[in-house]
Amino acid sequence: MDVSAKVTAKTAFLFILPQYNVSVPTADSETVHYHYGPKDLVTILFYIFITIILHAVVQEYILDKISKRLHLSKVKHSKFNESGQLVVFHLSSVIWCFYVVVTEGYLTNPRSLWEDYPHVYLPFQVKFFYLCQLAYWLHALPELYFQKVRKEEVPRQLQYICLYLVHIAGAYLLNLSRLGLILLLLQYSTEFLFHMARLFYFADENNEKLFNAWAAVFGVTRLFILTLAVLAIGFGLARMENQAFDPEKGNFNTLLCRLCVLLLVCAAQAWLMWRFIHSQLRHWREYWNEQSAKRRVPAAPRLPARLIKRESGYHENGVVKAENGTSPRTKKLKSPLRPKC
Repeated sequence: MDVSAKVTAKTAFLFILPQYNVSVPTADSETVHYHYGPKDLVTILFYIFITIILHAVVQEYILDKISKRLHLSKVKHSKFNESGQLVVFHLSSVIWCFYVVVTEGYLTNPRSLWEDYPHVYLPFQVKFFYLCQLAYWLHALPELYFQKVRKEEVPRQLQYICLYLVHIAGAYLLNLSRLGLILLLLQYSTEFLFHMARLFYFADENNEKLFNAWAAVFGVTRLFILTLAVLAIGFGLARMENQAFDPEKGNFNTLLCRLCVLLLVCAAQAWLMWRFIHSQLRHWREYWNEQSAKRRVPAAPRLPARLIKRESGYHENGVVKAENGTSPRTKKLKSPLRPKC
């Protein structure tokens, strides 16, 4: 029984805990750090199932109850579920990422983003954060089927899922985990604001203040991400002495690798900015079309200046009077229908 229990415990640890731990000596004592390897796929697979379960709990006990009260259409219901899930994920990721960045000292010492590269050995919380991030975005692929996402929405969701997977896996495998944490913190903060704005909009279509705040933050975030990537990769890593391509030691600090990473980051930010500008222009065009349509609506016809004398009454001081001396009630005119947007 003891032998079987030990085997079961080792197998369970393979799924639950990060693997490849190494004792790194420090000035006072030793600390345990981790590096990546093939066994990480087993751990990621386990947390994919955990994420699917949590996704279903949030959907059933929170989002479904709220959407029933709002009486949303099918299109809005699908977008509401998407934004509701991402609000929970982005909020938890921002809090977790901010805690890791502060405790590891990456914010107080920006030079640590490129100094002592390659950052092969990771603290437990850094590695576990990356494993959970990869598990979440991989779980989003089968969720497209489980949530019965409309065919028109699948390409859009696949685009940003693959974009996150490429960037997170690239930062993890190229030992750029410190820079990746800062960039994810900026990106997730902006995305959290956007999906919160969508939720408030679905609750009340007149509430668009958060969209204006998100639009202002979006452009600033793109600028910060590009500046930080160029500073860390284009200048910081370029000045490091060790610039030999050595995958066994985790060193990818070569000119070609740096150019590829910068090109990927810049292309992604340019694509996001182009989509943002295109979306804003489309919304402005719809707004001005709505305003011009309102101007083209014909005005309500005016009543004739002179009223025709009727047999049932008579004129007195220019006003038609009934036989009993009271003024007849004028019939209200219906206003023209508002054009559909």
